[in-house]
Amino acid sequence: MTPNIHYENREIEGERLELTDKTAIYWLGPNVTLRGCTLIFSISARWLHLVSGNLIDCTIHAKGELKTLPWASMKLKGCRFKGRFGGNDFGFRADGDERRMLGGIEDCDFSEARLNGCRFFNCDMTTIRLPRWPCFTIMDPRGHAAELCRREWPGQVGILFEGLAKNPEGTVAETWHAPTMAEKMDTTVEELRAALETAPGIFM
Repeated sequence: MTPNIHYENREIEGERLELTDKTAIYWLGPNVTLRGCTLIFSISARWLHLVSGNLIDCTIHAKGELKTLPWASMKLKGCRFKGRFGGNDFGFRADGDERRMLGGIEDCDFSEARLNGCRFFNCDMTTIRLPRWPCFTIMDPRGHAAELCRREWPGQVGILFEGLAKNPEGTVAETWHAPTMAEKMDTTVEELRAALETAPGIFM
């Protein structure tokens, strides 16, 4: 029987939490506050359930790539992210179930993280420290979608920008990892960078 490990209905301060048991299911929340903690993840996102709570001044380290994890139910403030994150969504969502409206993100630092296909919702991006190249971020993707679609892109990269307008309302930024993108989109990192350097709304 798969064990369930719950962090709920309490405040934890200054501890190191290692969510690394691949035979367990982990639950963060409801009603949990982690303050000044270090969280180590080396499990698949399917075994990690973010129910609701606050992560304040925490370091969040993904040992393997943490894929397709929605953080919408968690309030993240002053946190530092390290490691690889693929398809993660940060910030609260106004679409969908009520739990996705509980969270938010501010004053967080992703400069030591590798983000690919990660989105930010309903937050002030001036408080977010983003990773630099070889990651790149499309700011206000819905607003820049039409202009970016009109541009010439190497390989199949245009497909990425065609999808921007389909982002849910409240999407304020979208971050990708250039080497991963170039390999999938039949181009080179150098060609992709050259095209991005003249495009509007791109942070590198």
